[in-house]
Amino acid sequence: MVGGGHNGLVAAAYLARAGRTVTVLERLGTTGGAAVSSRPFTGVDARLSRYSYLVSLLPKKILADLGLDFAVRRRTVSSYTPTTRDGRPTGLLVGGGPARTREAFARLTGGEREYEAWTRFYETTRHVAERVFPTLTEPLPSRAALRERVGDDAAWRLLFEEPIGVGIEERFTDDLVRGVVLTDALIGTFADAHDPALAQNRCFLYHVIGNGTGDWDVPVGGMGALTDALAATARAAGAHLVTGHEVTRIETDGRRAEVTYRTGEGEGEGTVSASHVLVNASPQDLARLLGTAPPVPAEGAQLKVNMLLKRLPRLKDTSVDPREAFAGTFHIAEGYEELATAHAEAAGGALPSAPPSEIYCHSLTDPTILGPDLAARGYQTLTLFGLHTPARLFAEDNEAARADLLKATLAQLDTHLAEPLADCLAEDAEGRPCVEAKTPLDLERDLRLPGGHIFHGALSFPYAEGEGEDRAGRWGVETEHANVLLCGAGAVRGGGVSGIPGHNAAMAVLGR
Repeated sequence: MVGGGHNGLVAAAYLARAGRTVTVLERLGTTGGAAVSSRPFTGVDARLSRYSYLVSLLPKKILADLGLDFAVRRRTVSSYTPTTRDGRPTGLLVGGGPARTREAFARLTGGEREYEAWTRFYETTRHVAERVFPTLTEPLPSRAALRERVGDDAAWRLLFEEPIGVGIEERFTDDLVRGVVLTDALIGTFADAHDPALAQNRCFLYHVIGNGTGDWDVPVGGMGALTDALAATARAAGAHLVTGHEVTRIETDGRRAEVTYRTGEGEGEGTVSASHVLVNASPQDLARLLGTAPPVPAEGAQLKVNMLLKRLPRLKDTSVDPREAFAGTFHIAEGYEELATAHAEAAGGALPSAPPSEIYCHSLTDPTILGPDLAARGYQTLTLFGLHTPARLFAEDNEAARADLLKATLAQLDTHLAEPLADCLAEDAEGRPCVEAKTPLDLERDLRLPGGHIFHGALSFPYAEGEGEDRAGRWGVETEHANVLLCGAGAVRGGGVSGIPGHNAAMAVLGR
């Protein structure tokens, strides 16, 4: 195994439990990759999910197969989106039961139409989710086979054929409601609602099909609890996990492979011989290791911010308790036209003037990530994910662009607060505000995400056709070498914290 991220650990656990001799070589000093928890603020006992932070796509099948000691909790609120209408602060709260959500839609939009359209729309996505999600841990279907399995031509056209913006505009009239729907198509994906390449559709699909429901849950103990459980399971099955070992080359004749690695700063070099090599890294890294032509460059487009607060801020919209508003996804500057403007500005080479982002508070659902003293004093975490900020905007001066974007992003949040967020921020042991921001270039440096792309590149639809079928193989993890498999986010049906590429690569090795 090249790389010990969560997908590599899933594959290692499956293969070791099947009786294979497994060695995992991880470059960093710990396993987990982007699915880790850490204490980023000096002297502060808060263990945050540092990069990835919510769980939707991890199949219950993998949890059951591996007997993982890992749990998630459902958020009581799906989302809250503040806005100003007729000069007064208001917003849209989705959650707390159908009656309350219906009332929130009526209060915002003045009628029943948008709520009814919302209900029909997500009935459609749930229908697709129930049929598509189980296929993600099965051999890769053809496009025709998956369409037949969905069994709904209108749903197929909405999600797989037409730009998602068409379907959103046909079904909804309120700008804010349109924007809330569209956001799932843009997380980690720099695209317009009407992009003919359908990058936004592929992103949307993976955000609404998780476990057949599309629900996004909070990992108890933080994301690191998942990878800690995976590492423990792999070790218990006999897998050998080695950190601080960076793989530099893979040579193979299709039957046996030799993997070269180095340890530390010039400490040494070694090799491992194996029947199969599973690469839990990006397609770009795979090409580098094999000495082949790299794929099309990837480019991430997000800002990631971790924060610790002394208390949650009060809202201008007094009809909503901050504990409810921040428990779900708190949308900022994500109206439909705001998203279109931000994309156009970024495509033109400028940071968005009103950066769109979304926030949630992990500690409201799972206070175990806070030390007892912080929890007793009412401290809370906030995780922010910014949209439409492609890596190219940081190339000239990453430090300055990061500072400017963070300032503008938090200013957008402040427009909906009854007190400045800065007044609520905790301080670390050295008196600094507890705020940590990461641009795509920071993620590329820290985690070797190509261009800072959280999915390692453009997501794929979960089927094979034409040339893609030849490339993807039976499980969507195969490469040009029979015994070298890609088990990271860049595999077909990869992306997000799912373990699916790891599972599928293990099944490919075992011939199941």
